[in-house]
Amino acid sequence: MATQTIRAFEPYPGAVVVPSGSCAAMIRHSYAELFADDPGWLSRALALAERTYEFSEYLVDGLGVTDLGARFDGKLTYHSSCHLLRGLGVDRQPRALLAKVQDAQLVELPNTTDCCGFGGVFSIEHPEISTAMLERKIANIDASGASVVVSCDAGCVTNINGGLHRQHKQQYAMHIADILGRT
Repeated sequence: MATQTIRAFEPYPGAVVVPSGSCAAMIRHSYAELFADDPGWLSRALALAERTYEFSEYLVDGLGVTDLGARFDGKLTYHSSCHLLRGLGVDRQPRALLAKVQDAQLVELPNTTDCCGFGGVFSIEHPEISTAMLERKIANIDASGASVVVSCDAGCVTNINGGLHRQHKQQYAMHIADILGRT
């Protein structure tokens, strides 16, 4: 899959912008590990890694944009996804974007850096631990008072929405691009 991804993007110059921190971390860090013993593919992987950005990171750091004219009437909170925060060190960028959403009240999510329990195959290999982590995340969403929790990772959005739905909660999770697209 990694070689296919590299081949797919090589003909196109410029930035490669992906909608999830986990995807960006995979390309920027894990591809180098995959091809550590293959100099030909390693150089190609590193070239792609140099121009790969997560969506919010590209808007803020690549384009210098924080205000997209988005509007949201209500309370928002932000979930710091693991791969984005720990793998890429991206935290300031999504927060800067959300701070500019007109009519929104941005509130801090208690223990925002705690994992939601998804983690790719982690949730399948360790369902009991994953469920407990998600329950703790949902309790923190409740404590925030926000109607919407925003994340930059599709896996987190899906997992959190599933947990909220199963608990019959009114809150829901949205990807940051969906919030920023509201005008």
